[in-house]
Amino acid sequence: MSILSNEPQHKIIPILALLCGATIWGLVWYPYRLMEHAGVPGEISTGITYFVAFLLGLTFFHKSVRPALIFNGQGHLLFYICFFAGWTNIAYIFGILLGEIMRVLLLFYLAPLWTIFFSWLLLNEKLSKYGYFVIALSLTGATTMLWQPHHNFPLPSSSGDWLGLLGGITFALVNVLVRKDQSHSIEVKSMAICLGAALVGFGCMLVMGSSLTSLEMSDNTWFLLLGVGLAMFMMSMVLQYGLTHTPANQAIVILLFELFVAAIAAYFLVNEAMSLMEWLGGIMIISASLFSTKMNRH
Repeated sequence: MSILSNEPQHKIIPILALLCGATIWGLVWYPYRLMEHAGVPGEISTGITYFVAFLLGLTFFHKSVRPALIFNGQGHLLFYICFFAGWTNIAYIFGILLGEIMRVLLLFYLAPLWTIFFSWLLLNEKLSKYGYFVIALSLTGATTMLWQPHHNFPLPSSSGDWLGLLGGITFALVNVLVRKDQSHSIEVKSMAICLGAALVGFGCMLVMGSSLTSLEMSDNTWFLLLGVGLAMFMMSMVLQYGLTHTPANQAIVILLFELFVAAIAAYFLVNEAMSLMEWLGGIMIISASLFSTKMNRH
């Protein structure tokens, strides 16, 4: 008997997959910072690691990469997943390199706010009374975090903040698109995400004038790049499985586990601490995400 034939297990496996992916996301910022300190800019490390992940996908799942399976009438959804996932990942990685880890992640996790709009637009999910509460609580949390006494309007105060905010918007869109696209396999959607991140990373290399040939990387740095590429491949697979089999708004809540992992890692690895206002705003954002499970009418 298949393990998926048991209903409780069938429900818990996608949740475990999302928790596994969230754990990797909560830790992956550290090797990217190590690579930057070793002289590898974020756009190069993004391009290489996701290209490694894409090649691993092609190696293991090459039978899924057939024109008939990709261009099956829903190919446009796969393209959108690829495109927006690329910008999500580059925004996330640049954000964690340039900003404070927890501020970037908490702004990233305003995603339930954007998920409300994208779920309505693309999945025809209707907002319940809790949805309006989620909107108000998310915006209040963001305002509390971003409030600066010398500014009249609370806006992100650094490039890291802006990138976290942008990444959260595109992250919400990708989650909804993955849920909407039920015609492509998990493997194909995972490879599309890795390809998108690799292409955007290499594109940023061209725009920013970065060059692989000018870098002097040690064997340890190359091993780190390959190791992170492998981790990204594994993360993409488990996340796409979880996102495909979990409602978009519930998935956002489960993925909040990343915040707990990142908070512990940031404290012990780089000694980053948040202010009281940032904690209060962050608690509101997390609370809004928890309430997001009830924000759609049934």
